[in-house]
Amino acid sequence: MLRNKKVLLLVALIGLIVFLSGCTQIDQPITPESTGIWNKYFVYPLSQVITFFADLFNSSYGLAIVVVTLIIRLVLVPLNVKQIKSTKAMQEVQPEIQALQKKYSSKDANTQQKLQQETMALFQKHGVNPLAGCLPIFIQMPILIAMYHAIMRTEAIKEGSFLWFELGAADPLHILPIIAGGATFFQQKLMMADNAAVSQNPQMKVMLYVMPIMITVFAFMFPAALALYWVVGNVFMVAQTLFIRNPMMKDASTGGEKK
Repeated sequence: MLRNKKVLLLVALIGLIVFLSGCTQIDQPITPESTGIWNKYFVYPLSQVITFFADLFNSSYGLAIVVVTLIIRLVLVPLNVKQIKSTKAMQEVQPEIQALQKKYSSKDANTQQKLQQETMALFQKHGVNPLAGCLPIFIQMPILIAMYHAIMRTEAIKEGSFLWFELGAADPLHILPIIAGGATFFQQKLMMADNAAVSQNPQMKVMLYVMPIMITVFAFMFPAALALYWVVGNVFMVAQTLFIRNPMMKDASTGGEKK
């Protein structure tokens, strides 16, 4: 099930790239007169929020994107905490899942159907929702797409600069893509560290390297402003993992030892 979540993430990211590459209206400026639910309730408000913070920071749209990214990540903290709890719950039932897999090791259809049924019954018994961990991923997809539109369809953002790069163009020094890939790797490594069943899975080990490579390649392709959003978001997630997840896992481990 954890493997399926990683596959879903991979498919979602590939779909995102396809969508961003062929999305409509990308050459049309976003204005109050822009029509459609997507423009009116997602792209235009995000563009205005970035512009608002840029005005506070002496027209620094790059710094505004950093602040907006942090705000978005703070809003998503409850979902991320839920994801962490879901990961911990999945870890706790791993021995029972492995026992079921050993019991129903035959690959015939009937045996596999029984395995699926008993696995779902096990999840219900322990109150585990295997899809809960995917929720933050799918929530972030429309936000990422809206950010891309806001950047490319707001002239001031697109033509702005921050540090060494132009916001509307790819990072000329390729520093952001490398940081984005490194932060993605570190985040995944932290998430896998306390789950031996996941970390020892060969497919998960492959994903540990495939995901950072994908993110790095994507960051090379897209505007530096979008890569900046991803980098700041990933650094935030790494910090969140260190300060929220690790103490939670430590408490769970201590509680298990006391029992």
